[in-house]
Amino acid sequence: MSKIKDEIILRGLKENNLKNIDINIPKEKITVFTGLSGSGKSSVVFDTLATESRRQMTLNYPLYVRNQMPRYERPHADLMQNLSPVVVVEQRSIGGNYRSTVGTYMDIHPLIRLLFSRIGKPSIVSATDFSSQSSFGRCPECSGFGKIIAPDLNRIIDFDKSLREYAVKFKPLSPSGWQGRWMMTGGLFDPDQPIKDYPEEKRHLLLYGPPEGERVYAPFHTKHGPQDHEWDGLLPRFTRLYIHRDISKLKQVSQDDVLAVSTQSLCPTCQGSGLNPEVLKCRIKGLNIAEYDQLELTELLEELTKIKDPIGESIAQQAIPHVKQLVEMGLGYLSLSRKMSSLSGGEAQRVKIARHLGSSLNNITYIFDEPSAGLHPEEVDRLIQMLKSLKDQHNTVIVIEHDLSVIKAADEIIEMGPGAGVNGGEVVYQGKLEGLKSAKAATTLNPKLKINKNPRNIKSCFTIKKASNHNLKNISVRLPKNALVSLCGVSGSGKSSLMLEAFPEMYPETIMVGQDRIGISNRSTLATYMGVMDDIRSIFSGSTARPAGLFSFNSLGACPTCKGKGVTKPDVAFADPVTIRCEACGGTRYSDEALSYQYEGKNIVEILNLTIDEAMNYFKEQKIIKRVNTLKDVGLGYLTLGQTTSSLSGGEIQRLKLASHLLKEGQIYLLDEPSLGLHTKDNGKLLSIFQNLVNKGNSVIIIEHNLDFIAASDWVIELGPEGGKKGGHILFEGTPEEMLNAETKTAKWLKDGVSEHLN
Repeated sequence: MSKIKDEIILRGLKENNLKNIDINIPKEKITVFTGLSGSGKSSVVFDTLATESRRQMTLNYPLYVRNQMPRYERPHADLMQNLSPVVVVEQRSIGGNYRSTVGTYMDIHPLIRLLFSRIGKPSIVSATDFSSQSSFGRCPECSGFGKIIAPDLNRIIDFDKSLREYAVKFKPLSPSGWQGRWMMTGGLFDPDQPIKDYPEEKRHLLLYGPPEGERVYAPFHTKHGPQDHEWDGLLPRFTRLYIHRDISKLKQVSQDDVLAVSTQSLCPTCQGSGLNPEVLKCRIKGLNIAEYDQLELTELLEELTKIKDPIGESIAQQAIPHVKQLVEMGLGYLSLSRKMSSLSGGEAQRVKIARHLGSSLNNITYIFDEPSAGLHPEEVDRLIQMLKSLKDQHNTVIVIEHDLSVIKAADEIIEMGPGAGVNGGEVVYQGKLEGLKSAKAATTLNPKLKINKNPRNIKSCFTIKKASNHNLKNISVRLPKNALVSLCGVSGSGKSSLMLEAFPEMYPETIMVGQDRIGISNRSTLATYMGVMDDIRSIFSGSTARPAGLFSFNSLGACPTCKGKGVTKPDVAFADPVTIRCEACGGTRYSDEALSYQYEGKNIVEILNLTIDEAMNYFKEQKIIKRVNTLKDVGLGYLTLGQTTSSLSGGEIQRLKLASHLLKEGQIYLLDEPSLGLHTKDNGKLLSIFQNLVNKGNSVIIIEHNLDFIAASDWVIELGPEGGKKGGHILFEGTPEEMLNAETKTAKWLKDGVSEHLN
């Protein structure tokens, strides 16, 4: 009987593309799921195993508590046994508002505030007063933001246009919002006269409001009739509504939208800390709390261990393990004040891991989604040790991973496949490492590292001079044009600072493909994301003389029963939610009327069920063919036009973003870790896209740790030697072949890859 308890038993799995499969996952072992992007790894691990474990965990709580918790639907499976509580560490960027820092996310900052309130001199007794969000602790000048933000008149207003022509470029104050409509209809301003032609007095009233001491009212038309509202001027209104409020709490507008039409400068009163100068006078061993926040974590560790005051020491001892955890994860170069939103994908992933490692619970199932993402090969070893230490504490570790070092460290390997999408969803191999060598799996354990022996001739370069963003040490660098250029180096070495900040400042026309996720909803499809859905609807409309909206499930064509969702969620009170395929439309989302019309022998649903490969032969319109072809180019030919973006894997989303950017026919493409989420087999497809782009006269620059990409480049630049203060130097510039003679961390791994193949 005890044998049964040693493994997680999953039977008849049917989520997404899974083909009714059975899997046993050993407990207290490291199991790696691998396989092509879109082969079904996430469907097993996240959509089945993690979802069911969370669902069963919530069943332990009383009903009134469960009503306040996330509700999980039972995954499509026949049997799921011996699950344990799960901790999921995903790749998704960490949410939180723009004030979220490493210190707040790791719960270290409250302890530091407590430390200062207890032993700092001169004394400030309340710990909350050391926060920029408390009324006393907040800097009176910048309201705790650390920067003075002011509206930039020329970014907000186009003086050559009238109000009706969207002279106000900031959306919430433009004619698309109620405030813009009020400006046009309130009688104070001529909506059709360009702003530059307004009399001086009228222009001043529009921009700055009435003179001091005066008040002006304009009627706003509501359903209850006209109501007088006070007009205070465009810039005062913008400042009051969008700067003097926590932007993260605004629904219609993002922080980026506000900052795009504003200027920012460091607050002179608090020097960017957001704290009241009175608070900054309180110090421990010569340092105030803002200086504590700026210390690199390795330095912070030293400061905390120096504290010998009995009360102070007891607080410091609670903070030290969290800080140590981050340092051991190779993040010692970060500081508590570092914004979470500014971390690279790999850094954010490791901060999440460090947060979970502080726990002493065991018999937990830890699930990691590509934990090697964003890590230099040098750092992957540290990650593997961390996974092993979790296993040694009697936990089950499940990892979705493409990195061969991590795969080789697994006790059990499960490869999904054989292909992706409809061609995936089966277990191709399960067993030990040795067996994988002879299996018909896509994963090869000794891939050939091909060094580019014939790099392109360099005729001209992009130049960056004296870059000093973040930790960059005033460096100047040349990046060859019309070439494939790789930037590498350990985490925190300055790659993002150089390429995602300094480079676009010099070359704003750069097309950047970052790691940020696309806006995902279950109503967004491949066809809508790639901008061909409007064309498809127009074709139908033209050939049937019916309105285009009839061929949209978000408009006139929606099934009246499920409102275009394809499924219905009956209210089952306090039971688990249930999603049922809509019986009226059979899950197609469309009304009977919409489905009754055809174009070239197919109705709208049959067209959306075409794969990208099939669509290439079906359509004749050049615009559609061109857009669909970019999806084929990035290796997504197996997906259907109607596939929802919410059902795509991380690697598929990465390539979908790339496909949408390829349409722009740019000159400079800059990609942040394009290998993210890709199986080694898919790397070749991506490389050929890059080489084709360069052959067409474009420049392609990639920030990358993947040795296949570095070896295939025309030019390589390595930053380092370490992260943080010890980084920001250029260690190497040259061809991959020249790199084999260098003494850098990447060169070491490149040499290993070449010699391993030769052996």
